[in-house]
Amino acid sequence: MARTPRAHANNVVELLQPGSFVKLVNQPDDLPPFQLLHCRGGRCWVRQQAWGPMVQWEVEHRELTGVA
Repeated sequence: MARTPRAHANNVVELLQPGSFVKLVNQPDDLPPFQLLHCRGGRCWVRQQAWGPMVQWEVEHRELTGVA
C-alpha cells in the first residue's frame, strides 16, 4: 500500500489512504468526492463511483484533500 504525504503550509502531513474519499483543491460543491485508488511518486489515481470500474483519473497528490 503506497502512501504519499501531503505537506501543508503549517507542516502538517496528510496521508491519503486507498479507498478513502478525496476532493480536488477548488473542487465545485456540486461535484461528488472522488474515491482514491492509490498514490505513487506524487501522483494519485482517483475515480468517481458513477464511472465504469476501468475509468481512472491521474492527478497530483498536492491537488487532493481528504474529506472529513
